[in-house]
Amino acid sequence: MVKRLGLLFISLILLLSQAEAKDTYERYCVDCHKELPTSLQRMFMHYLLVYGGEQNMKAGLKHYLKYPIKEISVMSELFINSYGIKDKTTLSDRQIEEALDIYWNKFKVIDKLK
Repeated sequence: MVKRLGLLFISLILLLSQAEAKDTYERYCVDCHKELPTSLQRMFMHYLLVYGGEQNMKAGLKHYLKYPIKEISVMSELFINSYGIKDKTTLSDRQIEEALDIYWNKFKVIDKLK
């Protein structure tokens, strides 16, 4: 019995450490977006075209995550009709900002142009 509890405890610790290993972007963005036909990288490029730069893009996405409505979505009508508008986020401002920073750093093109 004690041996079983020990194994269960170790398994629980390993599971929790794996969950902690994922950053905010991986935990809250990638998991939901993996079912969509458009990659997060393609969406990033679309957002960049619409918003024009880092600060505007992050501000626009943060606002949309907190107040998602069709009128401010930058996704196409076809995409919205097929997949709908996302639910309002439950993330804190700090978590949103962290995820957006990671997203920006992962796909920004400035440092990749050489």
